[in-house]
Amino acid sequence: MNQSTQTAVRETNHIKSLTLTAVFIALTYVFTAFVNIRLPIAANGGLIHLGNVPLFIGAMIFGKRTGAIAGGVGMAMFDLLSGWTAWAPFTLVIVGLMGFTVGLIAEKHRGLGWYALAVIVACVIKVAGYYLAEVILYGNWLTPAGSIPGNLVQIGTAAVLTLPIVGRLRTAAEKFGPGRRTC
Repeated sequence: MNQSTQTAVRETNHIKSLTLTAVFIALTYVFTAFVNIRLPIAANGGLIHLGNVPLFIGAMIFGKRTGAIAGGVGMAMFDLLSGWTAWAPFTLVIVGLMGFTVGLIAEKHRGLGWYALAVIVACVIKVAGYYLAEVILYGNWLTPAGSIPGNLVQIGTAAVLTLPIVGRLRTAAEKFGPGRRTC
């Protein structure tokens, strides 16, 4: 393969990667904005949504970069567009870190056990991150504890929906996905 062809292949793969990341940003936003339940608990209410499902799938299949960007940007965009504006910077960092970590683990290891471990680590990041964010926003250490059950339910639900299918989706993506040459 000559240098011109290699450059064209790299550019095509880059465009495919950007497109997939954009799709996962959109899916994360949509699943957060439109597949949710508002809870009458905690200091400012709470929200259980399914935005973590596309976040986890994108991170486990396409890696840490897609996971970080899709999670952080997709959910921060929800915060900005839905009246949770004060949460957007925290969400960008916390959920971006969740996506990065899930993707990092999935890039290095395969299998249900590793994917489950990745989700558990993401859960720890979410609970600790949002607890600290609420301490900053509300100015006390007790009120944020009320959000922990909702965060656990949110990640648990995403795990139940994601873990049984992600292995097959990853296999299909590798077989037919963006890195595969069709000509």
